[in-house]
Amino acid sequence: MALTDVAIRNAKPGTKAVKLSDGGGLFLLITPAGGKLWRLKYRVDGREKLLAMGSYPEIGLGEARRRREEARELIALGKDPSREKQREKVRARIQAADTFTAICNEYCQKRRRDGAKGWAPATAVRSEYLLSLVCGSIGKLPIAEIEPADVLTAIRRIEGKGKLESARRSLQLASAVFRYAVATARLASDPTRDLRGALTAPTVTHYGAITEATKVGQLLRAIDDYEGSGITKLALQIAPHVFVRPGELRHADWSEFDFDSALWIIPAGKMKMRKAHHVPLSQQSIDLFREVKAVTGPAGFVFPSIRTRTRPMSENTVNAGLRRLGYASDEMTAHGFRAMASTLLNESGKWHPDAIERALAHGDTDKVRAAYHRGAHWKERVEMAQWWSDYLDQLRKGADIVPFPEREAG
Repeated sequence: MALTDVAIRNAKPGTKAVKLSDGGGLFLLITPAGGKLWRLKYRVDGREKLLAMGSYPEIGLGEARRRREEARELIALGKDPSREKQREKVRARIQAADTFTAICNEYCQKRRRDGAKGWAPATAVRSEYLLSLVCGSIGKLPIAEIEPADVLTAIRRIEGKGKLESARRSLQLASAVFRYAVATARLASDPTRDLRGALTAPTVTHYGAITEATKVGQLLRAIDDYEGSGITKLALQIAPHVFVRPGELRHADWSEFDFDSALWIIPAGKMKMRKAHHVPLSQQSIDLFREVKAVTGPAGFVFPSIRTRTRPMSENTVNAGLRRLGYASDEMTAHGFRAMASTLLNESGKWHPDAIERALAHGDTDKVRAAYHRGAHWKERVEMAQWWSDYLDQLRKGADIVPFPEREAG
Protein backbone atom coordinates (compact mmCIF):
# COMPACT_ATOMS: atom_id res chain seq x y z
CA MET A 1 0.00 0.00 0.00
CA ALA A 2 1.25 3.48 -0.88
CA LEU A 3 2.57 5.68 1.93
CA THR A 4 0.92 8.86 3.20
CA ASP A 5 2.43 11.84 5.00
CA VAL A 6 0.35 11.01 8.08
CA ALA A 7 1.63 7.45 8.17
CA ILE A 8 5.22 8.64 7.81
CA ARG A 9 4.88 11.24 10.59
CA ASN A 10 3.26 8.71 12.94
CA ALA A 11 5.82 5.96 12.29
CA LYS A 12 7.85 5.21 15.44
CA PRO A 13 11.27 3.57 15.65
CA GLY A 14 11.60 0.10 17.10
CA THR A 15 14.43 -2.09 18.32
CA LYS A 16 15.16 -3.04 14.71
CA ALA A 17 15.11 -1.13 11.43
CA VAL A 18 11.68 -1.04 9.80
CA LYS A 19 10.90 -0.64 6.07
CA LEU A 20 7.73 1.16 4.94
CA SER A 21 7.12 0.47 1.24
CA ASP A 22 5.61 2.98 -1.21
CA GLY A 23 5.80 0.77 -4.29
CA GLY A 24 8.04 0.71 -7.34
CA GLY A 25 11.05 -0.16 -5.17
CA LEU A 26 10.77 3.00 -3.04
CA PHE A 27 10.67 2.55 0.72
CA LEU A 28 11.30 4.52 3.91
CA LEU A 29 13.82 2.98 6.28
CA ILE A 30 13.14 3.85 9.94
CA THR A 31 16.25 3.24 12.05
CA PRO A 32 16.24 2.35 15.77
CA ALA A 33 17.73 5.83 16.39
CA GLY A 34 14.67 7.47 14.79
CA GLY A 35 16.10 8.34 11.39
CA LYS A 36 13.77 8.13 8.39
CA LEU A 37 15.76 7.44 5.22
CA TRP A 38 14.51 7.11 1.65
CA ARG A 39 15.86 4.18 -0.30
CA LEU A 40 15.19 2.81 -3.76
CA LYS A 41 15.67 -0.87 -4.52
CA TYR A 42 16.23 -1.67 -8.20
CA ARG A 43 17.98 -4.09 -10.52
CA VAL A 44 20.62 -3.45 -13.18
CA ASP A 45 21.98 -6.29 -15.31
CA GLY A 46 20.21 -8.75 -13.03
CA ARG A 47 21.90 -7.42 -9.89
CA GLU A 48 19.91 -5.89 -7.03
CA LYS A 49 21.15 -2.47 -5.95
CA LEU A 50 20.13 0.19 -3.44
CA LEU A 51 20.06 3.95 -4.02
CA ALA A 52 20.08 6.42 -1.12
CA MET A 53 17.68 9.31 -1.84
CA GLY A 54 17.91 11.52 1.24
CA SER A 55 16.09 11.67 4.55
CA TYR A 56 12.62 12.66 5.70
CA PRO A 57 11.41 15.40 6.31
CA GLU A 58 14.14 17.18 4.24
CA ILE A 59 12.94 15.06 1.30
CA GLY A 60 9.16 14.87 1.40
CA LEU A 61 7.02 12.07 0.03
CA GLY A 62 6.28 13.89 -3.24
CA GLU A 63 9.98 14.66 -3.89
CA ALA A 64 10.96 11.08 -3.08
CA ARG A 65 8.45 9.80 -5.63
CA ARG A 66 9.77 12.26 -8.25
CA ARG A 67 13.31 11.01 -7.68
CA ARG A 68 12.07 7.43 -7.98
CA GLU A 69 10.61 8.18 -11.40
CA GLU A 70 13.84 9.88 -12.52
CA ALA A 71 15.78 6.79 -11.44
CA ARG A 72 13.42 4.48 -13.28
CA GLU A 73 13.85 6.57 -16.45
CA LEU A 74 17.62 6.15 -16.17
CA ILE A 75 17.22 2.40 -15.70
CA ALA A 76 15.03 2.27 -18.80
CA LEU A 77 17.86 3.91 -20.72
CA GLY A 78 20.30 1.27 -19.49
CA LYS A 79 21.96 3.55 -16.93
CA ASP A 80 22.69 2.83 -13.28
CA PRO A 81 21.17 5.56 -11.01
CA SER A 82 23.84 4.99 -8.33
CA ARG A 83 26.64 5.43 -10.83
CA GLU A 84 24.98 8.53 -12.32
CA LYS A 85 24.66 9.99 -8.81
CA GLN A 86 28.38 9.46 -8.22
CA ARG A 87 29.18 11.10 -11.55
CA GLU A 88 26.99 14.07 -10.67
CA LYS A 89 28.86 14.50 -7.39
CA VAL A 90 32.18 14.45 -9.24
CA ARG A 91 30.88 16.98 -11.78
CA ALA A 92 29.61 19.23 -8.96
CA ARG A 93 32.98 19.01 -7.19
CA ILE A 94 34.85 19.90 -10.36
CA GLN A 95 32.47 22.77 -11.11
CA ALA A 96 32.86 24.15 -7.59
CA ALA A 97 36.65 24.09 -8.01
CA ASP A 98 36.38 25.81 -11.40
CA THR A 99 35.93 29.29 -10.02
CA PHE A 100 36.72 32.31 -12.15
CA THR A 101 39.88 32.92 -10.10
CA ALA A 102 41.09 29.32 -10.53
CA ILE A 103 40.61 29.35 -14.30
CA CYS A 104 41.98 32.89 -14.48
CA ASN A 105 45.23 31.74 -12.80
CA GLU A 106 45.41 28.73 -15.11
CA TYR A 107 44.93 30.96 -18.16
CA CYS A 108 47.62 33.42 -17.02
CA GLN A 109 50.13 30.62 -16.45
CA LYS A 110 49.39 29.31 -19.94
CA ARG A 111 49.93 32.75 -21.49
CA ARG A 112 53.24 33.19 -19.65
CA ARG A 113 54.64 30.00 -21.20
CA ASP A 114 52.78 30.11 -24.51
CA GLY A 115 55.86 29.87 -26.69
CA ALA A 116 56.18 32.54 -29.37
CA LYS A 117 52.74 33.90 -28.44
CA GLY A 118 53.46 34.11 -24.71
CA TRP A 119 53.12 37.28 -22.70
CA ALA A 120 56.20 39.40 -22.15
CA PRO A 121 56.95 39.85 -18.40
CA ALA A 122 55.61 43.41 -18.31
CA THR A 123 52.46 42.38 -20.19
CA ALA A 124 51.92 39.47 -17.79
CA VAL A 125 52.20 41.68 -14.71
CA ARG A 126 49.80 44.27 -16.13
CA SER A 127 47.29 41.68 -17.35
CA GLU A 128 47.27 39.78 -14.07
CA TYR A 129 46.71 43.03 -12.19
CA LEU A 130 43.73 43.95 -14.38
CA LEU A 131 42.23 40.49 -13.99
CA SER A 132 42.64 40.75 -10.20
CA LEU A 133 40.28 43.73 -10.32
CA VAL A 134 37.62 41.49 -11.87
CA CYS A 135 38.37 38.63 -9.48
CA GLY A 136 37.56 40.90 -6.57
CA SER A 137 33.91 40.76 -7.65
CA ILE A 138 33.36 37.38 -9.34
CA GLY A 139 36.50 35.43 -8.48
CA LYS A 140 34.83 32.99 -6.07
CA LEU A 141 31.91 32.16 -8.38
CA PRO A 142 31.94 28.89 -10.36
CA ILE A 143 32.64 30.01 -13.89
CA ALA A 144 29.64 28.12 -15.28
CA GLU A 145 27.30 30.16 -13.05
CA ILE A 146 28.58 33.61 -14.03
CA GLU A 147 26.09 35.67 -16.03
CA PRO A 148 26.62 38.79 -18.18
CA ALA A 149 25.18 40.99 -15.41
CA ASP A 150 27.80 39.68 -12.95
CA VAL A 151 30.64 40.60 -15.30
CA LEU A 152 29.14 43.99 -16.12
CA THR A 153 28.83 44.82 -12.42
CA ALA A 154 32.50 43.92 -11.88
CA ILE A 155 33.66 46.01 -14.84
CA ARG A 156 31.42 48.94 -13.89
CA ARG A 157 33.16 49.11 -10.51
CA ILE A 158 36.45 49.74 -12.32
CA GLU A 159 34.81 52.20 -14.67
CA GLY A 160 33.20 54.01 -11.73
CA LYS A 161 36.66 54.95 -10.46
CA GLY A 162 37.35 56.80 -13.69
CA LYS A 163 39.63 54.06 -15.03
CA LEU A 164 37.98 53.76 -18.42
CA GLU A 165 40.90 52.19 -20.26
CA SER A 166 41.49 49.72 -17.42
CA ALA A 167 37.80 48.79 -17.53
CA ARG A 168 37.95 48.21 -21.28
CA ARG A 169 41.09 46.11 -21.05
CA SER A 170 39.79 44.16 -18.03
CA LEU A 171 36.69 43.20 -20.02
CA GLN A 172 38.87 42.01 -22.90
CA LEU A 173 40.99 39.89 -20.58
CA ALA A 174 37.96 38.47 -18.76
CA SER A 175 36.53 37.50 -22.14
CA ALA A 176 39.79 35.70 -22.95
CA VAL A 177 39.49 33.74 -19.68
CA PHE A 178 35.89 32.76 -20.49
CA ARG A 179 36.89 31.68 -24.02
CA TYR A 180 39.67 29.58 -22.51
CA ALA A 181 37.09 27.93 -20.25
CA VAL A 182 34.95 27.21 -23.33
CA ALA A 183 37.95 25.72 -25.15
CA THR A 184 38.72 23.47 -22.16
CA ALA A 185 35.10 22.21 -21.94
CA ARG A 186 34.21 23.93 -18.67
CA LEU A 187 31.83 26.52 -20.06
CA ALA A 188 29.24 26.56 -22.83
CA SER A 189 29.75 30.15 -24.03
CA ASP A 190 31.43 33.45 -23.21
CA PRO A 191 29.03 35.60 -21.12
CA THR A 192 30.86 38.81 -22.13
CA ARG A 193 30.16 38.53 -25.85
CA ASP A 194 27.18 40.91 -25.67
CA LEU A 195 28.82 43.48 -23.39
CA ARG A 196 31.10 45.14 -25.94
CA GLY A 197 29.08 48.34 -26.22
CA ALA A 198 28.19 48.65 -22.53
CA LEU A 199 31.25 50.62 -21.41
CA THR A 200 32.14 54.26 -21.82
CA ALA A 201 34.81 54.59 -24.54
CA PRO A 202 38.04 56.06 -23.11
CA THR A 203 39.59 59.11 -24.71
CA VAL A 204 42.62 58.03 -26.72
CA THR A 205 45.78 59.53 -25.27
CA HIS A 206 49.35 59.30 -26.49
CA TYR A 207 52.55 59.00 -24.52
CA GLY A 208 54.03 62.40 -23.78
CA ALA A 209 57.03 62.89 -26.06
CA ILE A 210 59.37 65.71 -27.02
CA THR A 211 59.95 65.67 -30.77
CA GLU A 212 61.26 69.18 -31.48
CA ALA A 213 65.03 69.23 -31.93
CA THR A 214 65.69 72.30 -29.75
CA LYS A 215 63.56 70.91 -26.92
CA VAL A 216 65.31 67.55 -27.20
CA GLY A 217 68.59 69.34 -26.56
CA GLN A 218 67.11 71.03 -23.49
CA LEU A 219 65.92 67.66 -22.19
CA LEU A 220 69.31 66.01 -22.68
CA ARG A 221 71.05 68.83 -20.83
CA ALA A 222 68.51 68.55 -18.00
CA ILE A 223 69.22 64.81 -17.75
CA ASP A 224 72.95 65.51 -17.51
CA ASP A 225 72.21 67.76 -14.53
CA TYR A 226 70.00 65.16 -12.81
CA GLU A 227 70.81 65.03 -9.08
CA GLY A 228 68.98 61.86 -8.07
CA SER A 229 70.19 58.25 -8.10
CA GLY A 230 73.25 57.66 -10.27
CA ILE A 231 71.76 54.51 -11.84
CA THR A 232 68.52 56.35 -12.63
CA LYS A 233 70.54 59.12 -14.27
CA LEU A 234 72.38 56.60 -16.44
CA ALA A 235 69.08 54.96 -17.42
CA LEU A 236 67.78 58.39 -18.44
CA GLN A 237 70.96 59.04 -20.45
CA ILE A 238 70.87 55.66 -22.19
CA ALA A 239 67.14 55.65 -23.04
CA PRO A 240 67.27 58.18 -25.91
CA HIS A 241 70.22 56.40 -27.56
CA VAL A 242 68.68 52.91 -27.72
CA PHE A 243 64.95 53.93 -27.72
CA VAL A 244 63.74 50.44 -26.74
CA ARG A 245 60.50 49.99 -24.83
CA PRO A 246 60.79 50.97 -21.14
CA GLY A 247 60.18 47.39 -19.99
CA GLU A 248 62.90 46.08 -22.28
CA LEU A 249 65.39 48.58 -20.86
CA ARG A 250 64.66 47.93 -17.19
CA HIS A 251 64.70 44.12 -17.72
CA ALA A 252 68.04 44.24 -19.58
CA ASP A 253 70.53 41.62 -18.37
CA TRP A 254 74.30 41.77 -18.72
CA SER A 255 74.32 38.38 -20.45
CA GLU A 256 72.58 40.00 -23.44
CA PHE A 257 75.42 42.40 -24.27
CA ASP A 258 78.46 41.96 -26.51
CA PHE A 259 80.42 45.21 -26.41
CA ASP A 260 83.11 43.85 -28.75
CA SER A 261 80.43 43.38 -31.41
CA ALA A 262 78.58 46.54 -30.34
CA LEU A 263 75.42 44.49 -29.97
CA TRP A 264 72.57 44.01 -27.50
CA ILE A 265 70.32 41.01 -28.21
CA ILE A 266 67.01 41.16 -26.35
CA PRO A 267 65.55 37.62 -26.07
CA ALA A 268 62.17 36.90 -27.66
CA GLY A 269 60.61 36.27 -24.25
CA LYS A 270 61.13 39.91 -23.28
CA MET A 271 59.79 41.39 -26.50
CA LYS A 272 56.25 42.55 -27.15
CA MET A 273 56.22 40.84 -30.55
CA ARG A 274 57.86 37.67 -29.10
CA LYS A 275 60.82 37.86 -31.48
CA ALA A 276 64.44 38.42 -30.47
CA HIS A 277 65.50 42.01 -31.13
CA HIS A 278 69.03 42.97 -32.15
CA VAL A 279 70.03 46.47 -31.04
CA PRO A 280 73.20 47.91 -32.61
CA LEU A 281 75.08 49.99 -30.05
CA SER A 282 76.72 53.29 -30.82
CA GLN A 283 80.00 54.15 -29.14
CA GLN A 284 78.15 56.56 -26.84
CA SER A 285 75.75 53.78 -25.79
CA ILE A 286 78.62 51.41 -25.06
CA ASP A 287 80.42 54.03 -22.96
CA LEU A 288 77.27 54.65 -20.91
CA PHE A 289 76.58 50.95 -20.44
CA ARG A 290 80.18 50.43 -19.31
CA GLU A 291 79.60 53.07 -16.62
CA VAL A 292 76.58 51.15 -15.43
CA LYS A 293 78.44 47.83 -15.51
CA ALA A 294 81.09 49.20 -13.17
CA VAL A 295 78.32 49.57 -10.58
CA THR A 296 75.82 46.74 -11.25
CA GLY A 297 77.86 44.18 -13.26
CA PRO A 298 79.18 41.80 -14.23
CA ALA A 299 76.00 39.68 -14.10
CA GLY A 300 72.30 40.07 -13.47
CA PHE A 301 70.05 43.01 -14.20
CA VAL A 302 71.67 46.06 -15.74
CA PHE A 303 69.28 48.25 -13.76
CA PRO A 304 68.42 46.33 -10.56
CA SER A 305 65.92 47.46 -7.96
CA ILE A 306 67.34 49.59 -5.15
CA ARG A 307 65.96 47.00 -2.71
CA THR A 308 67.22 43.76 -4.26
CA ARG A 309 69.40 42.81 -7.22
CA THR A 310 67.08 39.88 -7.98
CA ARG A 311 64.46 42.25 -9.46
CA PRO A 312 64.74 45.04 -12.04
CA MET A 313 64.16 48.68 -11.24
CA SER A 314 60.57 49.80 -10.85
CA GLU A 315 58.60 50.59 -14.00
CA ASN A 316 58.03 54.07 -12.54
CA THR A 317 61.71 54.91 -11.99
CA VAL A 318 62.46 56.62 -15.30
CA ASN A 319 59.12 58.42 -15.37
CA ALA A 320 59.68 59.58 -11.78
CA GLY A 321 63.09 60.88 -12.85
CA LEU A 322 61.48 62.89 -15.66
CA ARG A 323 58.91 64.30 -13.23
CA ARG A 324 61.79 65.28 -10.92
CA LEU A 325 63.33 67.17 -13.82
CA GLY A 326 60.08 69.10 -14.15
CA TYR A 327 58.56 67.33 -17.15
CA ALA A 328 54.84 66.57 -16.76
CA SER A 329 53.44 63.24 -17.98
CA ASP A 330 51.84 64.92 -21.00
CA GLU A 331 55.22 66.45 -21.94
CA MET A 332 57.64 63.53 -21.70
CA THR A 333 57.54 59.88 -20.63
CA ALA A 334 59.90 56.91 -20.68
CA HIS A 335 58.03 55.63 -23.72
CA GLY A 336 58.35 59.06 -25.33
CA PHE A 337 62.02 58.41 -26.22
CA ARG A 338 60.73 56.04 -28.92
CA ALA A 339 58.46 58.68 -30.46
CA MET A 340 61.34 61.15 -30.25
CA ALA A 341 63.64 58.85 -32.23
CA SER A 342 60.96 57.82 -34.72
CA THR A 343 59.99 61.41 -35.49
CA LEU A 344 63.47 62.85 -35.85
CA LEU A 345 64.92 59.87 -37.72
CA ASN A 346 62.07 60.00 -40.23
CA GLU A 347 62.34 63.79 -40.58
CA SER A 348 66.06 63.51 -41.31
CA GLY A 349 65.31 61.82 -44.62
CA LYS A 350 68.55 59.85 -44.28
CA TRP A 351 67.12 56.44 -43.44
CA HIS A 352 64.73 54.00 -45.02
CA PRO A 353 61.40 53.93 -43.13
CA ASP A 354 61.64 50.13 -42.86
CA ALA A 355 65.04 50.45 -41.16
CA ILE A 356 63.52 52.83 -38.62
CA GLU A 357 60.55 50.49 -38.05
CA ARG A 358 62.93 47.57 -37.54
CA ALA A 359 64.96 49.61 -35.06
CA LEU A 360 61.74 50.27 -33.13
CA ALA A 361 60.97 46.51 -33.17
CA HIS A 362 57.56 47.06 -34.71
CA GLY A 363 56.08 43.79 -35.92
CA ASP A 364 55.53 42.81 -39.53
CA THR A 365 52.65 40.42 -40.17
CA ASP A 366 54.25 39.20 -43.41
CA LYS A 367 56.90 36.71 -42.23
CA VAL A 368 58.75 36.65 -45.57
CA ARG A 369 58.84 40.44 -45.72
CA ALA A 370 59.91 40.62 -42.07
CA ALA A 371 62.81 38.21 -42.64
CA TYR A 372 63.91 40.18 -45.70
CA HIS A 373 63.91 43.53 -43.94
CA ARG A 374 65.70 42.15 -40.90
CA GLY A 375 68.65 41.26 -43.07
CA ALA A 376 68.42 43.97 -45.70
CA HIS A 377 68.53 46.88 -43.28
CA TRP A 378 71.00 45.66 -40.66
CA LYS A 379 73.99 47.58 -42.05
CA GLU A 380 71.84 50.68 -42.37
CA ARG A 381 70.64 50.27 -38.77
CA VAL A 382 74.22 50.07 -37.51
CA GLU A 383 75.08 53.30 -39.32
CA MET A 384 71.84 54.89 -38.14
CA ALA A 385 72.56 54.04 -34.49
CA GLN A 386 75.85 55.88 -34.58
CA TRP A 387 74.43 58.81 -36.54
CA TRP A 388 71.58 59.12 -34.06
CA SER A 389 73.90 59.23 -31.04
CA ASP A 390 76.11 61.79 -32.78
CA TYR A 391 73.03 63.87 -33.53
CA LEU A 392 71.90 63.68 -29.90
CA ASP A 393 75.35 64.91 -28.85
CA GLN A 394 74.99 67.82 -31.24
CA LEU A 395 71.61 68.72 -29.77
CA ARG A 396 72.91 68.34 -26.21
CA LYS A 397 75.74 70.80 -26.85
CA GLY A 398 73.17 73.38 -27.90
CA ALA A 399 74.82 74.05 -31.25
CA ASP A 400 72.86 75.68 -33.98
CA ILE A 401 70.43 73.18 -35.37
CA VAL A 402 71.36 72.33 -38.91
CA PRO A 403 68.21 71.81 -41.01
CA PHE A 404 67.74 68.31 -42.37
CA PRO A 405 68.41 68.17 -46.10
CA GLU A 406 65.39 67.82 -48.32
CA ARG A 407 64.72 64.34 -49.64
CA GLU A 408 65.95 63.72 -53.12
CA ALA A 409 63.21 63.43 -55.67
CA GLY A 410 62.59 60.14 -57.34
